[in-house]
Amino acid sequence: MSQAALRASDRPDGIVSKTHMPFELDRGIARRAAIGLIVLATDNTIEHEFRQILRLDGVAFYESRIRNAIEVNRETLAEMERGMTAAADLILPGVPLDVVAYGCTSGTVVIGEEAVFNRIREARPGVACTTPITAAIAGLGALGAKRIALLTPYVEEVNRMLRGFIEARGIAVPVMGSFNHENDNEVARISQESIAAAVRDLARLPSVDGVFVSCTSLRVASIVASLEAETGKPVTSSNHALAWHCLRLANYKDAVPGFGRLFAV
Repeated sequence: MSQAALRASDRPDGIVSKTHMPFELDRGIARRAAIGLIVLATDNTIEHEFRQILRLDGVAFYESRIRNAIEVNRETLAEMERGMTAAADLILPGVPLDVVAYGCTSGTVVIGEEAVFNRIREARPGVACTTPITAAIAGLGALGAKRIALLTPYVEEVNRMLRGFIEARGIAVPVMGSFNHENDNEVARISQESIAAAVRDLARLPSVDGVFVSCTSLRVASIVASLEAETGKPVTSSNHALAWHCLRLANYKDAVPGFGRLFAV
């Protein structure tokens, strides 16, 4: 009889208490890709769509929230830069991540990609970084889309900045549509039927060879494949492109069925 068993049998209540049980460490649930995600305090949608797409063995994402205003305009977007490093620092401190993403398309345009990456890397030196607009530019390039229709929920000032940002990176935006709504909580409730109708309307114009739907609050990922089948043109969105780019930056290169052309690239 072992010494531990002898000790247990000596107890009148028969309780067994074993300490320092042997164990081994494996690579955990994120053995193929560990993704950090900075989510806006007002965002209702991005985590839901990431969960839909990233149901992949060995892939996990971990998020923190960053404070932002409900009203989306240039001033409120710029204010987020101050909290970005702290938000990145909250994601699994001390645990290596393959990539950290900042989940705001318009915020990146206002703050600037390099400023966003610099703030993240103050907490996570050397980590791969992306944003929805960074991912969209990469995704549209991978799809071969050079003249796109752009759909947004934003007010005109933000729309002008976003269009200029995209065109400065070599992708023409001859067609644009907007829901022109400033309240981020309500943008998250714009129906998928409304979004699909707007995409179909913009995509039918012969001057475009793809569609980008901007804003992490809009629900698009689950209807991308059906919209591509209807329009015959590639479609992506902020969350859709961001999830794809996070996987590719983490060196996960498998196709993900059910989410359209981009995830087959």
